[in-house]
Amino acid sequence: MDSLVDGNCTAVTGFILLGLTDDPKLRIILFMVILCIYLVTISGNLCTIILIRVSSQLHHPMYLFLSHLAFADIGSSSSVTPNMLVNFLVDRNTISYSGCAIQLGSAVFFGTAECFILAAMAHDRFVAICSPLLYSTKMSTQICVQLLSVAYVGGFLNASSFVLSVFSLVFCGPNRVNHFFCDFAPLVKLSCSGISILAVVPSFSSGFIIVITVFVIVTSYTYIFVTILKMRSSEGHHKAFSTCTSHLTAVTLFYGTLTFIYVLPKSSYSTDQNKVVSVFYMVVIPMLNSLIYSLRNNEIKGALRRKLGRKIFS
Repeated sequence: MDSLVDGNCTAVTGFILLGLTDDPKLRIILFMVILCIYLVTISGNLCTIILIRVSSQLHHPMYLFLSHLAFADIGSSSSVTPNMLVNFLVDRNTISYSGCAIQLGSAVFFGTAECFILAAMAHDRFVAICSPLLYSTKMSTQICVQLLSVAYVGGFLNASSFVLSVFSLVFCGPNRVNHFFCDFAPLVKLSCSGISILAVVPSFSSGFIIVITVFVIVTSYTYIFVTILKMRSSEGHHKAFSTCTSHLTAVTLFYGTLTFIYVLPKSSYSTDQNKVVSVFYMVVIPMLNSLIYSLRNNEIKGALRRKLGRKIFS
Protein backbone atom coordinates (compact mmCIF):
# COMPACT_ATOMS: atom_id res chain seq x y z
CA MET A 1 0.00 0.00 0.00
CA ASP A 2 1.35 3.41 -0.95
CA SER A 3 -1.20 5.50 0.92
CA LEU A 4 -3.75 5.56 3.69
CA VAL A 5 -7.01 7.51 3.57
CA ASP A 6 -7.50 9.94 6.46
CA GLY A 7 -10.68 12.02 6.08
CA ASN A 8 -10.35 14.18 2.99
CA CYS A 9 -6.57 13.68 2.80
CA THR A 10 -4.67 10.70 1.42
CA ALA A 11 -1.66 10.27 3.71
CA VAL A 12 1.29 8.99 1.69
CA THR A 13 3.17 6.06 3.20
CA GLY A 14 5.38 5.32 0.20
CA PHE A 15 6.69 6.79 -3.02
CA ILE A 16 6.99 5.70 -6.64
CA LEU A 17 10.37 6.48 -8.22
CA LEU A 18 9.89 7.33 -11.90
CA GLY A 19 13.54 6.65 -12.75
CA LEU A 20 15.50 7.87 -15.76
CA THR A 21 13.35 6.78 -18.70
CA ASP A 22 10.17 4.93 -19.74
CA ASP A 23 11.71 3.51 -22.94
CA PRO A 24 12.00 -0.31 -22.43
CA LYS A 25 14.99 -0.72 -24.77
CA LEU A 26 16.86 2.21 -23.29
CA ARG A 27 16.18 0.88 -19.79
CA ILE A 28 17.89 -2.41 -20.64
CA ILE A 29 20.90 -0.61 -22.12
CA LEU A 30 21.17 1.69 -19.10
CA PHE A 31 20.83 -1.28 -16.76
CA MET A 32 23.83 -3.01 -18.36
CA VAL A 33 25.94 0.17 -18.47
CA ILE A 34 25.22 1.22 -14.89
CA LEU A 35 25.66 -2.34 -13.59
CA CYS A 36 29.14 -2.44 -15.17
CA ILE A 37 29.97 0.98 -13.71
CA TYR A 38 28.80 -0.14 -10.28
CA LEU A 39 30.86 -3.35 -10.39
CA VAL A 40 33.96 -1.36 -11.39
CA THR A 41 33.24 1.14 -8.60
CA ILE A 42 32.96 -1.52 -5.91
CA SER A 43 35.91 -3.62 -7.09
CA GLY A 44 38.17 -0.63 -7.82
CA ASN A 45 37.57 1.14 -4.52
CA LEU A 46 37.75 -2.10 -2.51
CA CYS A 47 41.09 -2.91 -4.16
CA THR A 48 42.33 0.59 -3.27
CA ILE A 49 41.33 0.14 0.39
CA ILE A 50 42.87 -3.35 0.63
CA LEU A 51 46.08 -2.34 -1.17
CA ILE A 52 46.61 0.66 1.14
CA ARG A 53 45.87 -1.55 4.13
CA VAL A 54 48.37 -4.31 3.25
CA SER A 55 51.17 -2.17 1.72
CA SER A 56 53.43 -0.71 4.41
CA GLN A 57 54.89 1.84 1.95
CA LEU A 58 51.40 3.35 1.59
CA HIS A 59 50.92 3.92 5.33
CA HIS A 60 51.03 7.69 4.99
CA PRO A 61 48.35 10.34 5.69
CA MET A 62 47.70 10.92 1.99
CA TYR A 63 46.81 7.26 1.45
CA LEU A 64 44.88 7.05 4.71
CA PHE A 65 42.62 9.81 3.40
CA LEU A 66 42.50 8.10 0.01
CA SER A 67 41.26 4.85 1.58
CA HIS A 68 38.47 6.76 3.33
CA LEU A 69 37.63 8.55 0.09
CA ALA A 70 37.28 5.12 -1.53
CA PHE A 71 35.02 4.02 1.34
CA ALA A 72 32.85 7.14 0.92
CA ASP A 73 32.62 6.47 -2.83
CA ILE A 74 31.44 2.91 -2.20
CA GLY A 75 28.83 4.15 0.26
CA SER A 76 27.67 7.01 -1.97
CA SER A 77 27.21 4.77 -4.99
CA SER A 78 25.63 1.92 -3.01
CA SER A 79 23.05 4.24 -1.47
CA VAL A 80 21.33 4.78 -4.82
CA THR A 81 22.67 2.43 -7.52
CA PRO A 82 21.10 -0.92 -6.44
CA ASN A 83 17.66 0.69 -6.25
CA MET A 84 18.22 2.40 -9.60
CA LEU A 85 19.07 -0.96 -11.18
CA VAL A 86 15.81 -2.40 -9.82
CA ASN A 87 13.99 0.57 -11.33
CA PHE A 88 15.16 -0.44 -14.81
CA LEU A 89 13.69 -3.95 -14.42
CA VAL A 90 10.25 -3.25 -12.91
CA ASP A 91 7.33 -1.21 -14.18
CA ARG A 92 6.64 0.37 -10.80
CA ASN A 93 9.48 0.92 -8.37
CA THR A 94 8.08 1.75 -4.94
CA ILE A 95 9.93 2.73 -1.79
CA SER A 96 8.52 3.23 1.69
CA TYR A 97 8.44 6.59 3.46
CA SER A 98 11.11 5.49 5.95
CA GLY A 99 13.12 3.78 3.20
CA CYS A 100 13.11 7.02 1.23
CA ALA A 101 14.40 8.98 4.23
CA ILE A 102 17.11 6.38 4.88
CA GLN A 103 18.23 6.44 1.24
CA LEU A 104 18.45 10.23 1.26
CA GLY A 105 20.25 10.25 4.61
CA SER A 106 22.78 7.67 3.39
CA ALA A 107 23.51 9.60 0.20
CA VAL A 108 23.93 12.87 2.13
CA PHE A 109 26.12 11.24 4.79
CA PHE A 110 28.65 9.85 2.32
CA GLY A 111 28.51 12.91 0.06
CA THR A 112 29.19 15.23 3.00
CA ALA A 113 31.99 13.01 4.29
CA GLU A 114 33.56 13.14 0.83
CA CYS A 115 33.51 16.96 0.91
CA PHE A 116 35.45 16.97 4.18
CA ILE A 117 37.85 14.24 3.07
CA LEU A 118 38.70 16.10 -0.15
CA ALA A 119 39.36 19.21 1.97
CA ALA A 120 41.56 17.19 4.35
CA MET A 121 43.51 15.82 1.38
CA ALA A 122 44.08 19.38 0.11
CA HIS A 123 45.36 20.39 3.55
CA ASP A 124 47.64 17.33 3.55
CA ARG A 125 49.16 18.35 0.19
CA PHE A 126 49.55 21.92 1.47
CA VAL A 127 51.55 20.77 4.50
CA ALA A 128 53.63 18.30 2.43
CA ILE A 129 54.66 20.91 -0.14
CA CYS A 130 54.75 24.13 1.90
CA SER A 131 56.07 22.78 5.23
CA PRO A 132 57.83 19.47 4.42
CA LEU A 133 60.10 19.59 7.50
CA LEU A 134 57.07 19.85 9.80
CA TYR A 135 54.97 17.30 7.92
CA SER A 136 55.30 14.46 10.43
CA THR A 137 54.25 16.81 13.24
CA LYS A 138 51.44 18.68 11.51
CA MET A 139 49.99 15.51 9.95
CA SER A 140 50.46 13.08 12.83
CA THR A 141 48.20 10.06 13.27
CA GLN A 142 46.22 11.90 15.94
CA ILE A 143 45.55 14.88 13.67
CA CYS A 144 44.53 12.61 10.77
CA VAL A 145 42.07 10.78 13.03
CA GLN A 146 40.65 14.13 14.17
CA LEU A 147 40.18 15.29 10.57
CA LEU A 148 38.43 12.03 9.66
CA SER A 149 36.26 12.30 12.77
CA VAL A 150 35.17 15.76 11.65
CA ALA A 151 34.31 14.30 8.22
CA TYR A 152 32.07 11.55 9.59
CA VAL A 153 30.50 13.61 12.38
CA GLY A 154 29.79 16.38 9.86
CA GLY A 155 28.29 13.81 7.52
CA PHE A 156 26.09 12.41 10.28
CA LEU A 157 24.84 15.84 11.40
CA ASN A 158 24.08 16.97 7.84
CA ALA A 159 22.34 13.69 7.01
CA SER A 160 20.31 13.96 10.22
CA SER A 161 19.07 17.41 9.20
CA PHE A 162 17.82 15.98 5.88
CA VAL A 163 16.15 12.96 7.49
CA LEU A 164 14.42 15.07 10.16
CA SER A 165 13.27 17.48 7.45
CA VAL A 166 11.74 14.67 5.40
CA PHE A 167 9.84 13.40 8.44
CA SER A 168 8.65 16.95 9.16
CA LEU A 169 7.03 17.23 5.73
CA VAL A 170 3.42 16.13 5.21
CA PHE A 171 2.58 14.19 2.05
CA CYS A 172 -1.11 13.82 1.30
CA GLY A 173 -1.37 13.91 -2.46
CA PRO A 174 0.85 12.75 -5.36
CA ASN A 175 3.58 10.26 -4.44
CA ARG A 176 5.41 9.98 -7.78
CA VAL A 177 9.00 11.20 -7.37
CA ASN A 178 10.41 12.39 -10.71
CA HIS A 179 13.90 11.06 -10.01
CA PHE A 180 15.81 7.79 -9.72
CA PHE A 181 16.29 8.20 -5.97
CA CYS A 182 14.72 10.11 -3.08
CA ASP A 183 16.38 13.46 -3.59
CA PHE A 184 15.32 16.25 -1.26
CA ALA A 185 14.08 18.83 -3.80
CA PRO A 186 11.54 16.52 -5.54
CA LEU A 187 10.23 15.45 -2.12
CA VAL A 188 9.70 19.07 -1.05
CA LYS A 189 7.75 19.68 -4.30
CA LEU A 190 5.43 16.78 -3.46
CA SER A 191 4.79 17.97 0.08
CA CYS A 192 1.40 19.51 0.80
CA SER A 193 2.63 21.21 3.98
CA GLY A 194 4.15 24.66 4.17
CA ILE A 195 7.92 24.94 4.04
CA SER A 196 8.89 24.79 7.70
CA ILE A 197 12.16 25.81 9.33
CA LEU A 198 13.17 22.14 9.40
CA ALA A 199 12.82 22.00 5.61
CA VAL A 200 15.13 25.02 5.19
CA VAL A 201 17.87 23.84 7.58
CA PRO A 202 19.37 21.23 5.17
CA SER A 203 19.96 23.88 2.51
CA PHE A 204 21.83 26.10 4.97
CA SER A 205 23.86 23.24 6.47
CA SER A 206 24.84 21.85 3.06
CA GLY A 207 25.69 25.30 1.75
CA PHE A 208 27.80 26.03 4.82
CA ILE A 209 29.71 22.75 4.43
CA ILE A 210 30.35 23.36 0.72
CA VAL A 211 31.58 26.92 1.36
CA ILE A 212 33.90 25.84 4.20
CA THR A 213 35.42 22.89 2.33
CA VAL A 214 35.85 24.87 -0.90
CA PHE A 215 37.54 27.65 1.11
CA VAL A 216 40.00 25.14 2.61
CA ILE A 217 40.74 23.62 -0.81
CA VAL A 218 41.18 26.96 -2.60
CA THR A 219 43.33 28.39 0.19
CA SER A 220 45.51 25.27 0.32
CA TYR A 221 46.11 25.25 -3.42
CA THR A 222 46.77 28.99 -3.53
CA TYR A 223 49.67 28.49 -1.10
CA ILE A 224 50.75 25.35 -2.97
CA PHE A 225 50.95 27.14 -6.33
CA VAL A 226 52.83 30.08 -4.80
CA THR A 227 55.33 27.66 -3.26
CA ILE A 228 55.73 25.73 -6.52
CA LEU A 229 56.38 28.94 -8.47
CA LYS A 230 59.16 29.78 -6.03
CA MET A 231 60.89 26.45 -6.70
CA ARG A 232 63.90 26.77 -8.94
CA SER A 233 64.27 23.19 -10.18
CA SER A 234 61.98 21.81 -12.86
CA GLU A 235 62.16 18.43 -11.14
CA GLY A 236 60.68 20.00 -8.01
CA HIS A 237 57.89 21.53 -10.09
CA HIS A 238 57.07 18.20 -11.70
CA LYS A 239 57.11 16.25 -8.43
CA ALA A 240 54.91 18.80 -6.66
CA PHE A 241 52.40 18.95 -9.50
CA SER A 242 52.29 15.16 -9.85
CA THR A 243 51.23 14.76 -6.22
CA CYS A 244 48.36 17.22 -6.71
CA THR A 245 47.03 16.35 -10.17
CA SER A 246 44.87 13.38 -9.14
CA HIS A 247 43.34 15.26 -6.23
CA LEU A 248 42.67 18.37 -8.32
CA THR A 249 40.94 16.21 -10.95
CA ALA A 250 38.74 14.56 -8.30
CA VAL A 251 37.90 17.94 -6.74
CA THR A 252 37.01 19.48 -10.11
CA LEU A 253 34.68 16.60 -11.02
CA PHE A 254 33.03 16.46 -7.60
CA TYR A 255 32.44 20.17 -6.99
CA GLY A 256 31.67 20.85 -10.64
CA THR A 257 28.66 18.53 -10.54
CA LEU A 258 27.65 19.81 -7.08
CA THR A 259 27.59 23.33 -8.49
CA PHE A 260 25.38 22.28 -11.40
CA ILE A 261 22.90 20.41 -9.19
CA TYR A 262 22.65 22.61 -6.11
CA VAL A 263 24.01 26.07 -6.96
CA LEU A 264 22.83 26.98 -10.47
CA PRO A 265 19.24 28.31 -10.75
CA LYS A 266 16.74 25.51 -11.38
CA SER A 267 15.30 27.42 -14.33
CA SER A 268 18.60 27.16 -16.21
CA TYR A 269 18.27 23.42 -16.82
CA SER A 270 15.57 20.76 -17.14
CA THR A 271 14.65 17.92 -14.79
CA ASP A 272 16.10 15.40 -17.27
CA GLN A 273 19.42 17.27 -17.29
CA ASN A 274 19.39 17.24 -13.50
CA LYS A 275 18.89 13.47 -13.55
CA VAL A 276 21.80 12.96 -15.93
CA VAL A 277 24.14 15.11 -13.83
CA SER A 278 22.94 13.31 -10.68
CA VAL A 279 23.85 9.98 -12.29
CA PHE A 280 27.31 11.35 -13.01
CA TYR A 281 27.64 12.65 -9.43
CA MET A 282 26.25 9.57 -7.63
CA VAL A 283 27.31 6.73 -9.94
CA VAL A 284 30.10 7.72 -12.35
CA ILE A 285 32.35 9.88 -10.12
CA PRO A 286 32.82 7.12 -7.48
CA MET A 287 34.14 4.90 -10.28
CA LEU A 288 36.32 7.64 -11.80
CA ASN A 289 37.98 8.44 -8.46
CA SER A 290 39.36 4.92 -8.12
CA LEU A 291 40.58 4.96 -11.74
CA ILE A 292 42.12 8.45 -11.40
CA TYR A 293 44.14 7.52 -8.34
CA SER A 294 45.12 4.04 -9.50
CA LEU A 295 46.15 5.04 -13.03
CA ARG A 296 47.89 8.34 -12.20
CA ASN A 297 49.59 7.49 -8.90
CA ASN A 298 52.98 5.82 -9.31
CA GLU A 299 53.14 4.64 -5.69
CA ILE A 300 49.74 2.93 -5.99
CA LYS A 301 50.77 1.28 -9.26
CA GLY A 302 54.14 0.27 -7.78
CA ALA A 303 52.53 -1.26 -4.68
CA LEU A 304 50.07 -3.17 -6.87
CA ARG A 305 52.86 -4.54 -9.08
CA ARG A 306 54.84 -5.67 -6.03
CA LYS A 307 51.84 -7.42 -4.51
CA LEU A 308 50.92 -9.10 -7.79
CA GLY A 309 54.55 -10.10 -8.36
CA ARG A 310 54.74 -11.79 -4.97
CA LYS A 311 51.52 -13.70 -5.65
CA ILE A 312 52.68 -14.85 -9.07
CA PHE A 313 56.18 -15.94 -8.07
CA SER A 314 55.42 -17.28 -4.57
